[in-house]
Amino acid sequence: MASKPGQLDPVWDDLDRTMGQLFMMGFDGTSVTPQIRTLIEKHYLGCILLTAKNLKSAEETTKLCYELQKIAHDAGHPVPLAIGIDQENGGVNSLFDEIYIRQYPSNMGIAAAGSTKLAFEVAKATAQEIAACGINWIFGPCLDVLTNARNQPLGVRTAGDDPQEVSAYGIALMQGYKEAGIVTLGKHFPSYGNLEFLGSTLDVPIITESLEQLSLSALIPFRNAIRAGLDSMMVGGCAMASAGLNAMHACLSEQVVDGLLRTDLNFNGVVVSECLEMDALSHNIGVGGGTVMAVNAGCDVVLLCRSFSWQQEGLKGLKTGIENAMISKERIYNSLQRVLTMKLKCTSWEKALNPAGTSYLETLQPSHTALSTKAYNGSITVVRDKNRLLPLSNILEAEEELLLLTPLVKPLAASAASRALSETAATASPEPAAWERSASVMSGERVFRELGRSLARQRSGRILHTSYTANGVRPVHENLINRASAIIVLTADANRNLYQHGFTKHVSMICNMQYTTGGEKREKPLIVVAVSSPYDFAMDTSIGTYICTYDFTETALNSLVKVLYGELSPSGTLPGTISKSQKLQHSKQHWLVETFNEERDALALDALITAVMEVTSPNQRSELSSATSNSFILNHEEVDETHFVVRNSSTQALYGFCSTYFFRTTGTGVIGSLFVDPARRKLSIGLSLHNRAIRTLLQRDGIKRFQLGSRLPSVFLGIPTGHGAERKRLRSWFANLGWNAALSRPVCNMVARNLLNWSPPDGMAKSLASAGSQFDLVYGWDYAGPILDHIKTSSRPGLAEVYKLALSDPTSCGIIRAKRPEDGALLGTVVLYNNHSRLSEYIPSLRDLNEAAGGISSPVIAPGVGEYSTLLQGLILLGMRQIKAQGCNACLLDYMDGDGNFDGFSAMGFDVMHNFEEVSCDAATWTMIPPS
Repeated sequence: MASKPGQLDPVWDDLDRTMGQLFMMGFDGTSVTPQIRTLIEKHYLGCILLTAKNLKSAEETTKLCYELQKIAHDAGHPVPLAIGIDQENGGVNSLFDEIYIRQYPSNMGIAAAGSTKLAFEVAKATAQEIAACGINWIFGPCLDVLTNARNQPLGVRTAGDDPQEVSAYGIALMQGYKEAGIVTLGKHFPSYGNLEFLGSTLDVPIITESLEQLSLSALIPFRNAIRAGLDSMMVGGCAMASAGLNAMHACLSEQVVDGLLRTDLNFNGVVVSECLEMDALSHNIGVGGGTVMAVNAGCDVVLLCRSFSWQQEGLKGLKTGIENAMISKERIYNSLQRVLTMKLKCTSWEKALNPAGTSYLETLQPSHTALSTKAYNGSITVVRDKNRLLPLSNILEAEEELLLLTPLVKPLAASAASRALSETAATASPEPAAWERSASVMSGERVFRELGRSLARQRSGRILHTSYTANGVRPVHENLINRASAIIVLTADANRNLYQHGFTKHVSMICNMQYTTGGEKREKPLIVVAVSSPYDFAMDTSIGTYICTYDFTETALNSLVKVLYGELSPSGTLPGTISKSQKLQHSKQHWLVETFNEERDALALDALITAVMEVTSPNQRSELSSATSNSFILNHEEVDETHFVVRNSSTQALYGFCSTYFFRTTGTGVIGSLFVDPARRKLSIGLSLHNRAIRTLLQRDGIKRFQLGSRLPSVFLGIPTGHGAERKRLRSWFANLGWNAALSRPVCNMVARNLLNWSPPDGMAKSLASAGSQFDLVYGWDYAGPILDHIKTSSRPGLAEVYKLALSDPTSCGIIRAKRPEDGALLGTVVLYNNHSRLSEYIPSLRDLNEAAGGISSPVIAPGVGEYSTLLQGLILLGMRQIKAQGCNACLLDYMDGDGNFDGFSAMGFDVMHNFEEVSCDAATWTMIPPS
């Protein structure tokens, strides 16, 4: 057969045998069904997916895998079956067995423990256990980066939101699996970490990030895992919609599979499709057509999970596609070669027909039990304990009652509660059993009943335990809260189950209402425990004591009890960017923050600026270069400004400075700068300044928005992003305080030098003429009306103030206007200024050029203008000509939108001077800032 590679055995000349190897299918039931037998015997099915519905115990799983392999062997399969399962640990385990299979933390829990070596050991142990049962293919590691962590169903299945961290733990897990002799599968390419959900099950979740955005973050773990030897990759069924990338389903897209994965990332392992039975895919395309599309896109194995009729349709679709020459035989045999190469790594008939079974698992049990305990103990994270509520013995006397409030949730597949619930659902009584009454545990949700038992066993005092639901705080809850001396509230993905968030905040409010005990007024102790996603209250500092367990398996909750009672010192840290320093938050110092006094503090602020600039690397220019204490003082009649300092009252030296502005025209409160003496960082000075600034801005009438970074004065336009590790540290620091950097807007200052020798790029003047706009340069308040009306089309804070400064200073500032010829309507404006203007006093970057320079500031293009880029370049081109005509040798473009296309500006001679991320948020975000 000409299309078959020469190195393949002649047995594969039988096309039916070959096609069977390119499918992975599942079935219902815990024993071999007639349907799966038919697929193996008659259709030569080569890969099988087992789920929790197939697996009763380690012993039964070993028997099932053996029977499946024996059927394949007796049917004349040249190679054994590839048998795969999801065994990610945490809440995603297909195989559970209290005796032989150990429980380990979720991926995020492992990352919280902070050790890639531990990740390797856990992965190896997991793989050893499932391999002993006859499984040879694990669907892991999960390599998704939570670029939008707050509302994603993946939750703790991935290591977090830092691509390098996800990559490091993903590779450690992969190597552990391989060490145990099974093959690996990365998922869910090209990333499920930032999906947009449209609602209906027939609507496919969408990735809207561009290829460039994906490459800078989400694709990093996949790229690194491929380089480290990943065996196979699952491509998701999500849609993709961005510039240059449009796919209804990623796994059916040649651009995604053959292009992005095979060609760009150089992956030559086995590619597995998402299950083609998913509602949106089967409804919109059909399984037969989807199979043809998946194979043509580059998938080697098509996954069909359960429906026998759809599985038959997929087989028929592939055969029809080959017969009709829609699929080339070369593609089929290339896929076969990859599948066979992968199977060679993980199985043989000797191995497949002789699984190690429970006798081997017994030998592993002692060391794996110790490893499980070690992993869970290392993962428990105390994010905050402001009032020193831990351990509970600090706050509870023996006779006092402790209340446990837990949500109604489905049990995890990997838990005894899941099995117990399914076995007793028909006869379960809502009343507590006799032993529970004697142990002082009230009726609560079965999933968390064992936690109540563990708490009760550890203390002589009474444990009250009940559940809460979307019905909120009921009278029974209020009575129990009033009765108890301390409360523990559990949440499980409160970001997606909003009733949990509301319930917890309501309980917190009740506990914060001061009550009297022994004549002393104090808050009622409240401990909040997130037993799944740590994002529930990670940024909400109104929750004073906050613990994360990352899953709610019995083993995780046992470690939680040890932490609550002081038997275990918690060492976990929140993974990713949400909190590299959260572990220290409970011991932060609260500095005295005073209002800046210009007469008293101006010289000390100049000295502080100098100290900050001195630690800037020689090859970088500090954003504070040429700034002085005067740079932060606006004295503008429409801007309320208050600045703060932390200082040594004895020596008058400043340790930290923060400037704030309230722009009344837009209702925006701005933190325009915040910096600390380099010799006194990590002492909570910045935190104290930040919280005082937020509280002050919240008191402004009409406050609507908050912003990090100020156009006026233009010192820090946002979080500085030009300094590598420093950028990451700053972003993480602000993220810990609640600023969502994922919603940032890149802005920058640009500079063109050697202006006296400059001439416009060829063709730009002609392009400008073809735009059809009329340009002029005006000075002074006589032109204010139309200009100020025009700039109202933009809501950026500080914009109106920049233009008013320019209009009030006609000797040093002008405004270039672009007008529509037919009616004179303004289409665009930009401000020109020189280094003698009042405006330049608030733009230190201009003085930092150390030569005759002028500036171009604050372009505003009317909404709906078709030739946006041409018009913008035209305004700046004319500004450069004017500045050159004034004898200046440098031109500063300040506060440029980093989302724009810089190619045109680079062609005009501009280079980026400073990069920033401007971050904005709703003022309501900050209603719970704690007192200093």
